[in-house]
Amino acid sequence: MANNSCLIIASLIGVLLFTIISNVASSNDVVSTICPKSLNPLFCSSVLKPVGTTDLKGLAVYTLNLAHTNDRKSLTLAKLLATTTTNPQLKQRYSSCAESCDETVGDIENAQKDLTLGDFNAVNIVTSGAMTEIDDCQDKFA
Repeated sequence: MANNSCLIIASLIGVLLFTIISNVASSNDVVSTICPKSLNPLFCSSVLKPVGTTDLKGLAVYTLNLAHTNDRKSLTLAKLLATTTTNPQLKQRYSSCAESCDETVGDIENAQKDLTLGDFNAVNIVTSGAMTEIDDCQDKFA
């Protein structure tokens, strides 16, 4: 259950990375340029098209805010599942995922600050770290 929420976060952060590092010639078609490069183009389009901006920084702000909101929900869910399950193996997995989500929340907050400062390289580095944390959580359920 928490695993599905973390997958959404990883996808959103992946889209953010493409948003920040893409070399888009025309801002008129940013979403159709970025989304085919993402892991899930249909999901990317469904998330970014309604935003109403083609500004790369605006898309990055939106994506980070959405990732932050969803990751906080994932953190809450993972903590709940860790405390309510009676299966020791699941308890360990959910606890580990809660730690990963907690780290990711901090990473996303740092990326938001870096984006405000215009430090796109730092945003890239921090969001890569967040993706690694989410991958670690997913690997526990593979």
